[in-house]
Amino acid sequence: MNRSFLKYCFFVCFFLPFAYAHWADLAAAEITVEEQTVAVTLTFPTGLLSQYDEDKSGRLSTNEIENHSSELEAFFAKNLELRAANSEASLKLEPGSPDSPDIGMNPGSHSTVRLVYTFSENPTNLTITYKLFIPGVSTASCLATLLQNGKTQTFVFTPENPTLTLTPAITPFWQTLKSFVLLGTEHIWTGYDHILFLLTLLMLGGGLGYLLKVVSAFTLAHSVTLSLAVFGLISLPGRLVESGIALSIAYVAAENLLRNQERAARWRWLLTFGFGLIHGLGFAGILQKMAIPRENLGLALLSFNLGVELGQLVIVALAFMVFFLLNHWRFVGKLRWAISATAFLIGLFWFVERAFVI
Repeated sequence: MNRSFLKYCFFVCFFLPFAYAHWADLAAAEITVEEQTVAVTLTFPTGLLSQYDEDKSGRLSTNEIENHSSELEAFFAKNLELRAANSEASLKLEPGSPDSPDIGMNPGSHSTVRLVYTFSENPTNLTITYKLFIPGVSTASCLATLLQNGKTQTFVFTPENPTLTLTPAITPFWQTLKSFVLLGTEHIWTGYDHILFLLTLLMLGGGLGYLLKVVSAFTLAHSVTLSLAVFGLISLPGRLVESGIALSIAYVAAENLLRNQERAARWRWLLTFGFGLIHGLGFAGILQKMAIPRENLGLALLSFNLGVELGQLVIVALAFMVFFLLNHWRFVGKLRWAISATAFLIGLFWFVERAFVI
């Protein structure tokens, strides 16, 4: 076997662990707004306050919370700010109840507290600023379920979208829409396996018509399974879904390298549709973990899917333009080969890791 190819494989495999990323720093907050009080039941990554986890259980116990109540109150007052135009709030910290929000996370990694903010009078133009993100984790998010005036609404806090302003009635429709669109966009931009799959699909070249057919097949397929999974109509084990996504990358890359390109391009839209069904289940994972109230599920799903599509279009458009500009470069064929070969190795590594290791 060619020595340069072996060196190339070693280089790619050496850096594979750095290319894999999990959705991290997921939190949930149930916010109940009453006349002069706002109660927040918050489930957050214990790593933010690991110095108070004295028994190293990965979860702050009732005793640990009570023993460090003053330090914890100061921390949450600084990092979960509630401000009103007409009054100041005082904060009281309480241990979380057993009925804390279920965000599908390991109970050995998250803790729950109850934060009660008391205002001197009924707050107007209430602004909530959430800063409880682990530094350097771009995929951080907190799903907030808002209970006010007998209505329920949802909102997603992220490092790029950390502030929510409540009207006297309820958070506006557009704020919820915006937060889930941003969440969907961020999800695909940090979903390296989905990005790699999209790039691998484009390595056969082809015109705009071919590109639109392939991307449309992927969009339709993942939208179907995303919706079915979020509404609980279909469910597959996470290991099977994640390893299937990895296998889709390796298969498409292998087809780029080994199969007749004209024949592969002719049926690629159908292949893309099949694999898109699996990717849709992967997209659904984050919404399922958030346990969104059913009455808000439709808007959350629509907004999140729209964000995924916008992020996907940006990725595909940039890749298409780059290769369009490089079309007459004499080494463009070798570049496409190198990208497909890299995708094959990464996909194969991820498949083994997800199917047999994790």
